[in-house]
Amino acid sequence: MSETCNHDCSSCSANCSSRNPGEMPKDKPHLRSRIKHVIGVVSGKGGVGKSFVTSLLAVEMTRRGYSCGILDADITGPSIPKMFGMHERATGDQDGIYPVKSQQGIQVMSLNLLLEKETDPVIWRGALITGTVRQFWTDVVWEDVDYLFIDMPPGTGDVTLTVFQSLPVDGIVIVSSPQELVQMIVGKAVKMAQMMKVPVLGLVENMSYLKCPDCGKEIEVFGKSRAEEMGKEFNISPVMRLPLNPAVAQAADEGRIEFVREDAVGPLLDKLAAL
Repeated sequence: MSETCNHDCSSCSANCSSRNPGEMPKDKPHLRSRIKHVIGVVSGKGGVGKSFVTSLLAVEMTRRGYSCGILDADITGPSIPKMFGMHERATGDQDGIYPVKSQQGIQVMSLNLLLEKETDPVIWRGALITGTVRQFWTDVVWEDVDYLFIDMPPGTGDVTLTVFQSLPVDGIVIVSSPQELVQMIVGKAVKMAQMMKVPVLGLVENMSYLKCPDCGKEIEVFGKSRAEEMGKEFNISPVMRLPLNPAVAQAADEGRIEFVREDAVGPLLDKLAAL
């Protein structure tokens, strides 16, 4: 600890022994940005529908009258623009970079909106990836956003750590699927959030079941649901289960995510609205 320490880690950049991992000084957003809440959407592994849940939350909160944005932090695997049917490029000038707006007015910034061809691969090392994520916060003009959702890459690596340390994250939503392996990985995400002192706002078990179109029975295609069990084990509330719906998957593939409605996320929307 420095002799001149004022015990206020938020105003100090020194990496002393009294600092917690989650107490690094936060990056300031663009001077013209107005952002009320920052919500991270994380998953321990890929393929569980994290980007879908991110988009769904932004769409549903917009329907409730809030202004929303999505920062696509999955730099090497960006999929948010495709779900919204966005193919134009983001613009910028000497003042900053401007996100692309969806039909509902959701502001989106993703590397795919900056590439010459959206199918070009991003072959970057970690430092360049994390630097880009920070630039999406510091250099992008987010106009009057009530909720900025950050779609994180899977796992607990560089980008997740950078977001937790550098951005003022109000809380995270964890996305999982029913497989037993996922339960262990959810535990890793929860423990990382606890270490970084970031609240876990809810758990969404995606692809939890398939509803039979004839009898309405819930068929657990990927095994028995573990959502409630995980909620109790890790003290997470609310816990929600989203069905495996081919029509919804098709809508996302065709860039029509804004036409999707999902009442099951209602308890989580209520919690976000109360922040």
